[in-house]
Amino acid sequence: MGTVSTEPTTADTPPPGGGPAPAPDRRAGRLARLYGPLLAFLVTSGAFCAAWAARGSFPFGTAGRAINDQANQYVPFHRALWDLVHGQASGDVLFTWSGGFGQQFLSDYYTYLGNPFSWLAVLVPRDHVDLAVFAVTPVTMGTAAALMTVYLGKLHPGPWWQRGVLGATYGLCGWALSDASYIPMWLWGLVALPLLGIAVEWCLEQRRWPGVALFVALAWFGNFYTAMMATMAACVLLAIRLITLDLTGAQRLRAVWRAASAAAVGIMLTLPLLLPSFLSSGAAQPTKAAAFDPVRIEVFLAGMLPATHLWGGRPRLYVASLGLILAGSFLLNAAVAKRTRLVWAAATVLVAVSFQFPPTQFVWHGLAVPNGNPYRETFVFSAMVVIVAWLALAHRPRPLHLALSAALLVAATFVLRHTNDFGGWTWPAVLGGGALSLLALTLLALGEKRRFLVPVAAVLMVAVVFAESTAAAANADARRARERWAKPAATSSQSITRHFEAVRDVDGWPAYRTDSGAPQTSYNDALALRAEGPQYYSSYLPEATYQALEPLGYGFKNDGRTFFGADNPVLDAIFSIGARVRPGTAPRTWTGSKFPAPPLVTVRPATPYASPNPADSVYARQETVLGATVYRVPEVTRGGTGTAQTYAAQCTPGSEAYWYSPELFGTLRTDGHRRPLEDRMSGVLPLGPVPASGRLEVTVDTHTRGATAGPHPIGCLDRPALDAAVAHLTDTGATKVTAGGHGIEATLPRGATGTAVLATTAVPGWQCNAPLRPFHGLLAVPLTPGTDKVSCTFTPKGLAPGLAAAALALLALLAVPLTPHLRRRLRHRR
Repeated sequence: MGTVSTEPTTADTPPPGGGPAPAPDRRAGRLARLYGPLLAFLVTSGAFCAAWAARGSFPFGTAGRAINDQANQYVPFHRALWDLVHGQASGDVLFTWSGGFGQQFLSDYYTYLGNPFSWLAVLVPRDHVDLAVFAVTPVTMGTAAALMTVYLGKLHPGPWWQRGVLGATYGLCGWALSDASYIPMWLWGLVALPLLGIAVEWCLEQRRWPGVALFVALAWFGNFYTAMMATMAACVLLAIRLITLDLTGAQRLRAVWRAASAAAVGIMLTLPLLLPSFLSSGAAQPTKAAAFDPVRIEVFLAGMLPATHLWGGRPRLYVASLGLILAGSFLLNAAVAKRTRLVWAAATVLVAVSFQFPPTQFVWHGLAVPNGNPYRETFVFSAMVVIVAWLALAHRPRPLHLALSAALLVAATFVLRHTNDFGGWTWPAVLGGGALSLLALTLLALGEKRRFLVPVAAVLMVAVVFAESTAAAANADARRARERWAKPAATSSQSITRHFEAVRDVDGWPAYRTDSGAPQTSYNDALALRAEGPQYYSSYLPEATYQALEPLGYGFKNDGRTFFGADNPVLDAIFSIGARVRPGTAPRTWTGSKFPAPPLVTVRPATPYASPNPADSVYARQETVLGATVYRVPEVTRGGTGTAQTYAAQCTPGSEAYWYSPELFGTLRTDGHRRPLEDRMSGVLPLGPVPASGRLEVTVDTHTRGATAGPHPIGCLDRPALDAAVAHLTDTGATKVTAGGHGIEATLPRGATGTAVLATTAVPGWQCNAPLRPFHGLLAVPLTPGTDKVSCTFTPKGLAPGLAAAALALLALLAVPLTPHLRRRLRHRR
């Protein structure tokens, strides 16, 4: 079975001719230990970047790079991080005023910006933040490969270049290429697994307990979701090592205690981020996540074939052919102890099987149903395959066993060739990459007697992993781009730069908000363009925000976790929007305009206002929050048949007409103009001025069967009445507003009475200098006689206990290394 092994250094080998060994060159030894990790890093990051270049993707070409949430979330959040670090954000790490009319930011930071390499974004000019975000992917994958190389050396010594090549196969596994390559925070899980594997070895060696705790903390600081999966994988690795090593019962108990205590302390260190995020998740707008439905067995097995990219939420389990062939020979390798072979093989199979059963899948995903791809933990299986491949390679597999493994891979590919979505690059990877891998391994075996063959084998192994992984990455990118949701989007252009400049030109925060307008470049344009509108997309968007904004006619999607803007002057007045940016007359230009708006803090009478318009209309709900009658909601006559619906109404000539039909999807036609109608995403839409006849006619070509626009889709705005309402709210509202990082303070007119209403949603975490009072989902406090100031501060729920727990963990972390030192000093004094 052997004992816990580490890689020998140059000092382990006696000099030729006998005699005392010379003093080891420690610097040279340390440098030599970097060769393997460096090779793994270069092969991994190089292959991934080569795939970008082959596809002509930005920055190696003109093709868009940002996929799905990369454009809508990750790049905007990294731009928000840039603003925060450079002191240009309207908020701080706890709260942001940019987007959603003010939202918590700590949980978003932890979830979307936790990868330490995300800080590369703050080192470049703001215009190039997206390029830094793209660079996070190859850098993180390369780091994961380098750490896996170190971990493999902990499991069994062997040549640095062999470990480096297999480390690269882990960094370029199917999960990294197909699932997480555009998700910078998830990729930290790829780093966390070998990091925790090294920590497991330290526990078995009974040393470096503080280092173990810090490694756990580093894994969990990066991203709790995939770190949780990596931690479960580390438990599997610890169990395997406890079974396969020759240890006493006491040694096993001590190793388990060291691992458990260090893991507890490490996770406690992250509680200032972890606990608020957990509570924010509980307060978030719920989503309709589907129950886990495992794929068919042939699809699952096809995911293990190299260079295979399956459509949709399917498992990508593969590593390069070199790793698969070596792993396949593991059980046949008699140089490895029988118990070691059986335990590692059984554990690898059980890990794979656990991905197919709902209860174990539920555990892998932290007792939550994934909203998206249900196979988010498959990198754990790939790591197991690479580990088994290394153990086989380190014990010099026989060419016959390697040939049998390669034949099995070809046979499996032949059997699974008709599987749905079978990849076009799979056969070239299996036949070409497999043949070259087999040749390289055969040359390596022959190199035991013919040393000149070893360098040839080394070059061939590096080349085949690089080439096959490049092809696999390019194939995954190409096939994914054909899916509608993954169509690459631009994240930098002349239009986006001018859009940002136009927002800056009319900025007036905190005197008023600026809405970045439409069309949007991303779902988080307010963050990306440093505006203060309603646009926001986050898994933590509170249910309280949804309940406040949805009734007022703001468009949304993703079950209410994504909100869009609305070009509606009543909503502008409610939320103190005093500037908006719109497309200019010339292509790719933007123009900002300012208009009167009430202050962020207004004073409302103690007696609630009730709109005279139909209570079930969006226009009455807007008036109720505004506190004034500004609409006329006419009776609507509906006609038409089938998919063409017509609506007619009579309004005051010269008033401004608006439309709201959250149940309809199709095309809206009025007065010769056409515009898309996207049910709940559209929100309230302007129809334009009411003609002199006063008659409005609207046609909807809808694809929604059985649905209508409802009884009150049209509202006609009385602009002079709205102007009067805005003037009144301005005259009676705050005379001065100061908005800090996570707080707001307003000076009120003398003698103000009633209720102070803050133009932000009443999300959990706000505390004011008076008890909070419900006001249609907005933050509000009652005013007692003599009150001339209102101040509110936002503190994420769970932050205080999280900081306390982290302080205790830090004390424990410091106490462990300091206690022996203090004992020695006390004994010395005696």
